Amino acid sequence: MIRKNEVLVIYVCEEGASADMADQGEIKSQDEDGSPDIKDWSEQQVREWALKLDGVDNSVAEILFKENINGHSLLLLDTTDLKTMGVNFGPAKLIIHARDEVVKLMKEYPTCSTNQPERPCKPYPFCRYHDTYRYMENSILDITESGASDLIEPCHEYKAFINTTDETKMSKFTAEVIRFGSACMNSRTNGTIHFGIGDKPDFIHGQVLGVVVEDKEAYANELKTAIEGYFEFKHKRAAQTCIRPPRFVGVLNKNMTSSDKCVIEVDIVPESTICEENIYHTYMDIKKMKKKGKETAKTETQSKRFFVRDGGSSRDLLATTTFAKPMEEYNQFVHKMAQLSQLRKQAEEKHLNVIKSSTQGSKLSHMITGGSLSLDKSHFEQYVIVTNKSHSTQFESLGFLVELNPTAVLDFDPESAKCGLQRNFEQKSTVNVHLPVRYKITEGVEDIANKLKLTRNTSWVFCNGGIENEDPSDIDQWLMKKGASVRDVISFLCRKDVLPNQRFLVVFLLLSTVSEKMDPLVETFSTFCQELKGTAQILCLCENEKAFTSWRDLIEARCGINISGRCIYELSFAEVNGTVLSLLSKNRKSSRFLPCGGGSKVLLEKKVERSLNTLEVLCVNQCEGGNQDKLIKEENFYKGGKVSWWNFFFSEEAGSTPFIKRDKFDFIMNTVLPDLCTLRKACVLFNLMHVPGCGGTTLAMHTLWALRDKFRCAVLRDGKADFAEVADQVVKLLMYGDEEQLPRVPVLLMIDDFDDKEKVFDLRQLIEKECAKKDIRSKTAQVILLNCMRSESSEPTEPTGDTVFIGNNLSDKEQRLFEEKLVEIEKTHKNAETFYGFMIMKKNFKSEYVQGVARNTLKSFNINQKHAQLLAVLVLLHVYCKGASLSISLCEEFLCLQPKPICGTVKVEEGFGKFSPLIARCSVEDKVVFEAVKMIHSSIAWHCLQELTTTHNVSKADITDLLLTTNKLFESTQGKDKLLQDVHHILVKRYHSVEEESQFSPLIQDIASETAGQEEMVLQNASKKFEKDAIVSQLLARYYYLKKKDFLEAKKWAQGARELAKDNSYIADTSAQVIKHELKNAIANYKEEPITPEKLETLIKMAQSAIEAFKAAQNLAKKESIQRLQVKRDNSPFNVSGCLGEIQVGVLVIEVLEKTPIFSADNVRHDIMSGLLCGEVKLQDVERHDQRQNKHRRYYFILKEFEDVLCNLKYRMKLNFDLLENFYVNLGTRFGMKDSREQRILNELFRCFKQYAKLFCKTDSAALLKKKNMPILLKLLQARQFLEMHKADTYSGILNSLSNDTAPESVEYIAKLYGFVCLPNHSPTVKERINSIYVNVVLSRVKLESKHIQPYQTLIPLLCQILREQIPLGDNLPLYFIAVVLLWPQQFQSASECMGLGKYISLMRTAYHSVMKEVMNGKRPVIHFFLGKRLGYERLVLLGDIKRCVRVGQDQFASIWENGKIWKEKKVEELLCRVTGEVKGDFILADTHISTLKVEIPPVFGSELRGHSQGSRVSFFIGFSMKGPLALDIT
Repeated sequence: MIRKNEVLVIYVCEEGASADMADQGEIKSQDEDGSPDIKDWSEQQVREWALKLDGVDNSVAEILFKENINGHSLLLLDTTDLKTMGVNFGPAKLIIHARDEVVKLMKEYPTCSTNQPERPCKPYPFCRYHDTYRYMENSILDITESGASDLIEPCHEYKAFINTTDETKMSKFTAEVIRFGSACMNSRTNGTIHFGIGDKPDFIHGQVLGVVVEDKEAYANELKTAIEGYFEFKHKRAAQTCIRPPRFVGVLNKNMTSSDKCVIEVDIVPESTICEENIYHTYMDIKKMKKKGKETAKTETQSKRFFVRDGGSSRDLLATTTFAKPMEEYNQFVHKMAQLSQLRKQAEEKHLNVIKSSTQGSKLSHMITGGSLSLDKSHFEQYVIVTNKSHSTQFESLGFLVELNPTAVLDFDPESAKCGLQRNFEQKSTVNVHLPVRYKITEGVEDIANKLKLTRNTSWVFCNGGIENEDPSDIDQWLMKKGASVRDVISFLCRKDVLPNQRFLVVFLLLSTVSEKMDPLVETFSTFCQELKGTAQILCLCENEKAFTSWRDLIEARCGINISGRCIYELSFAEVNGTVLSLLSKNRKSSRFLPCGGGSKVLLEKKVERSLNTLEVLCVNQCEGGNQDKLIKEENFYKGGKVSWWNFFFSEEAGSTPFIKRDKFDFIMNTVLPDLCTLRKACVLFNLMHVPGCGGTTLAMHTLWALRDKFRCAVLRDGKADFAEVADQVVKLLMYGDEEQLPRVPVLLMIDDFDDKEKVFDLRQLIEKECAKKDIRSKTAQVILLNCMRSESSEPTEPTGDTVFIGNNLSDKEQRLFEEKLVEIEKTHKNAETFYGFMIMKKNFKSEYVQGVARNTLKSFNINQKHAQLLAVLVLLHVYCKGASLSISLCEEFLCLQPKPICGTVKVEEGFGKFSPLIARCSVEDKVVFEAVKMIHSSIAWHCLQELTTTHNVSKADITDLLLTTNKLFESTQGKDKLLQDVHHILVKRYHSVEEESQFSPLIQDIASETAGQEEMVLQNASKKFEKDAIVSQLLARYYYLKKKDFLEAKKWAQGARELAKDNSYIADTSAQVIKHELKNAIANYKEEPITPEKLETLIKMAQSAIEAFKAAQNLAKKESIQRLQVKRDNSPFNVSGCLGEIQVGVLVIEVLEKTPIFSADNVRHDIMSGLLCGEVKLQDVERHDQRQNKHRRYYFILKEFEDVLCNLKYRMKLNFDLLENFYVNLGTRFGMKDSREQRILNELFRCFKQYAKLFCKTDSAALLKKKNMPILLKLLQARQFLEMHKADTYSGILNSLSNDTAPESVEYIAKLYGFVCLPNHSPTVKERINSIYVNVVLSRVKLESKHIQPYQTLIPLLCQILREQIPLGDNLPLYFIAVVLLWPQQFQSASECMGLGKYISLMRTAYHSVMKEVMNGKRPVIHFFLGKRLGYERLVLLGDIKRCVRVGQDQFASIWENGKIWKEKKVEELLCRVTGEVKGDFILADTHISTLKVEIPPVFGSELRGHSQGSRVSFFIGFSMKGPLALDIT
């Protein structure tokens, strides 16, 4: 890389030498400070200059030094003189040419040869691209070239880059960047290399020169290509990531005008996750080497480089040196790379950003208005703006200047009229342009003000030329040339007879960083300060903290005052703009603003808001300036319509009583939400469960309204929207206005009426992923989901930290508030008695009141009238479908409400006649947004439906039939799809409980109980309406096999459903269920004993068909699950119906066989049947030994036809039992959710297993092991049968005894049996030996004092012995799980036993994915044990132990488990062992008691790693699951 004397070396490279990685390995000399003028060089400086010249041997430099050649004599030398001194002709010519180039450069850059004072400036912000910062020509960067400091603060290297030819400049640029970049990567330090910055001795160190760049894109492309060429293939991706694209920073002339130059900068960011512990060699040109074919080892060695940062330079540790051991330094550096990488990780963690709370928004509002907080009533009547060089990207954030309508703008940008702020301002407002000289008092003050039109238009004063042919002045010349005239301007403006005394504000708008003490703005501030006698009328707006720091220090040095209290610097200009604009009432009416924290705001552009189309954004100034009719809005709400933001807005107007606060409002505001905000997760959840119609949605929206200035609030428009798109838009809302910094304000997103909490968790997961993708690192919650969900029960749910329940029972305080509100309503509304939505709550939900309203309103109901039909349909839909409605256009068409030429359109409410008080308007978000009507209240709808049935003899079947057969209801284009969805919902949606499985939807069940038989007609009509719908065909099939027992018809509908959805496992399962129920029905209806051969054939054939159908359903279920796993967007769990169905058929087959004479005689026959179904006894052997063989010949003939099915029956049943046990024991629902359907399935499995065990596991447990003469083989058989009967023959069954309340004595007896089975002379299987270890572990956790537990020290060698053997594939998962649990290093444990831990974890994860891949989608691995503080067995802590520490209900436990609060419980902390480790990618590298053993552990919740930078040290608890160890409570 070309070093310090770069400008002089460049021309040598260009003329003769290769540009590839010039000056590799050179150490930058530490020049003494001296004059940059060549004539002032000392002999030593001449020597060093000559040493750096390419093509000039070091001996020539020594000759010059010996001859005492200094700078002055160097200028007098010619070629002849040099030859006389003994320098050959070639080097002599090079020296003379190089000297002439220096002289030429001194003339071009006179600053370099003068002793002008340095003008310091800051470097461009690191790793930023959109800042408006620019350099000024010949200013001096106040950062020296340096090596690594704290690894995060970037080191710097400067390149003048001003004398390269077009042919060589690109290769030189890329070579220097590669050299510097690889050095930073190896040294693990951030860094920036600058092209266009000078260095000694030719320039002042850090002097801004700038270079002309014609094609910026070419630099980025060439750099990318160069990285491909110089780095090894395995490191190319890392290099492309660490070496950032070039940035082009503009350079201003000294008089603040724009130049055509820029400084090219390349940032290097060697993040620990990218670099890890790698080292990075570079090569001269890998691509060229490959083209030449096979190279010698010597050539490859010569091309290989290893750069590191060494002070202010990059040094090649592989370069030839004079050291005795040339590779020693390289080897030492490589050896310390792990330590250096660790330091980098720690540095990243230390510098992790944390959101800063700021109050500068409120401070700005106060200062710019003089305390009135409104620009309409501002203390200040006039504003004067003082500003400097602007950037075009700032203009969109400076709209507030137009609104301030400044009296005068003192502009120090000479290009402001050409391309700056004045030109932009003039397009929006009228200005008068002046030079300062116009303000000199040469006549009466009022006359001057009049001529300047001072108070009529904005006077734009160009304080540094730029108009009327006045040239701008350099900074150091400005005070002498223009300072006096600008002082005149300030003195004029501050006169009491020009601007009102103490009623105007001077705003210093620092659009560029002020970094020099001679800057005109410093002098201008001093003058204003003197004229105004202080800073009370001065406000300074700085774009960032660096600009503020520089400004504050300069003012303190110049004026001796600290102006921090008069400065705004924590807000971006976009936030300043939004905050100031929001202080004007007209803007609050016309524009919308989002909060940014601390009272600051940002303008929400209409285009951006429209792009957030899945969200309804609630702005800080929502409703302000609108012209909605208050009475209409209130009437709609009080009648029962959904609350709108207008209702909250109106309640805050003067004279109105406040919006009614529910009792839970303050609890949510002051406890729940603040608590959730502290959680270290990207997205947290708050559930607001409510009984329909009790004000849950209103309370949720009230919460958002109250927090709209503290959160970025929004409501999800459509629950059926693409959640990935929703997540993207939520994060966009979060980041809006903060693109290059952390967001200050979280998003509060309300989601309403989801019917399944799993959907909420899906959305939450996607939001967390989107936050991770955007690298949003913060230690507090960024998005809060307020899940407003209807409760199926009116009974309060168990209170949890993240759930609030709103029931249909008002407190005394709430009732009093409703009474007070009613008084106000009656004053302003004449028809308050019809405000049923309000009155129902005011009456505390009394059913008598609601029933009376329904009866009185429906007195004139006649089903033959159209409006009555429409109301009946609306009532039915509302009762059975949440949020159902009918579009206005549908109602208008159905009721024939057509526009009239004179009178206009009849309101749809009028079309409903006397029933209109029962309906309310609403807006529906679906595929299209449309206006609709709905029932005003859920209880009104329910009582209306009852009234129609009891009083008007209109049944639910009648209304449903009307709905399905009235085609006109489905002809409307608007809302048609939504109506079809709602109708489909009320027909097919079932609800389940633990006690029973709902066979049909509530509507169908109610029709069946109210008008038995009518449900069939309804379903037939439904099939015609939904002709191509597989779910409706499935519904018909279910109806015919469950209710009608018409299996032929059921098969027809099931087949139709299969044709419509061939790959759906649930549809396939219905086909199988039809056959199973037909079999079950046939068995139940057959009363003869024994069963006839013909009937046996029919039933077994039916069973065979059912088994095959269930197998097909299983295969589809597995296929579906794997597809969902690959897509990662569908968290639906594995469909277990096919497995359970096959088991149920197996039980029915056993029941059938028991009724045959072959197997029904006695216990011997029972054992024969067991042997046959196990496949251990052949049917022909049974027949041969049957004494009634001839009598039973027909039976044997039939059984032989199905022998394959029968002999595999036990195997298939056991296979499915084990699969489901494995599924339910090792996989849990996400986030601790309970699922009633699972409990129902487990109950059915228990019933079926009892039948299975009765046949296949029959044994006399009392006699077991007592009969000493019993043959060993029989004892073993009976022992194994006992173990299978108690589900102790599988590791899952043994583990399940930890959670299913198995008596300790039972576990003890099982351990005793395994002790017998696993005796060496009994030849136990590997599986039994593994199970024996599980039993010992489980028994230790339920009865530690048991004498049947093997000592821990004895068990470990047994485990290690198994690990050394060949293991069947099916036993890998249980073996490696228990190995990881027991071999986790602890004190006093042999290191040799534990060293394979990492391998066992890897093998366990592989086995887990192999075994569980078909069933694990949408599930989370269950944690069976936690790592405790004790030793041996006692360090294994159970979930039950943790539950006993907190003693809360199941829902509360699930809540505190999910949000992490459980780990803060003192008893839990005392119980568990906290492990340390460091973050590495998506894992934590955990420490163990063995210093050399580190283990990769993933977190349970991926979002817990957010807020921890790579390599940071963390502590956590460990849980052991079948997927491997998991980290919990990462801190």
